[in-house]
Amino acid sequence: MPKILIVDDEQPIRELVRFNLEKEGFQVIQAADGNTALTMAKNDTPDIIVLDIMLPGLDGFAVCRALQQDSTTRNIPIIMLSARGEELDKVLGLELGADDYITKPFSPRELVARVKARLRRHSVENQVAEEPGRITIDKLVIDQERFMVSYDGVKQDLTPKEFELLRYLASNPGKVFTRDFLLEQIWGYDFPGDSRTVDVHIRHIRQKLEQLPEAPQLIETVRGVGYRFKEV
Repeated sequence: MPKILIVDDEQPIRELVRFNLEKEGFQVIQAADGNTALTMAKNDTPDIIVLDIMLPGLDGFAVCRALQQDSTTRNIPIIMLSARGEELDKVLGLELGADDYITKPFSPRELVARVKARLRRHSVENQVAEEPGRITIDKLVIDQERFMVSYDGVKQDLTPKEFELLRYLASNPGKVFTRDFLLEQIWGYDFPGDSRTVDVHIRHIRQKLEQLPEAPQLIETVRGVGYRFKEV
């Protein structure tokens, strides 16, 4: 039975989320502030955290940052739940390590669906981690030891940076990454280019792997944010 930690200072919101998750068979624990949330995340090891931003004491951004910096909690998926729907807040939450972002008011059915989807993707990511030499998702095979990529049985020639970018995205299916984050992860902090470098490499990968590059199925563009590999 997956355990869900709900972090929100509004009791009616917590109870609404708790009721809908328990109805689907989940075990639910609750926290009303950021410090309590961090303690419970370390001690109760939830399978996923539904995290509000506007919290007393440590806000949701600070909690997310602290969770990512702790080796015992950094792999717990986080869904941010907030009344702050501005694009900047969504980007910041994703850059800090959140896996998804839902804006209040929200549909309880959508939240439950997002929780289930994130847990499924997390399971796939763990399976990928257990097979470090190869990533296989549907028709795509990334052989990390031989530095080779094939799609539908056909070998594809990727440049080193294209390979690294594809491998990074495919290792985190369903998770959205901003262009700046990908630039730092793949090219490094000292790279003199800008985020358009990421766009160019994504376009080249699509041209090599997609049957219809103009309607990509593998790497999706998240408008105003960045890119994600298709949800599993």
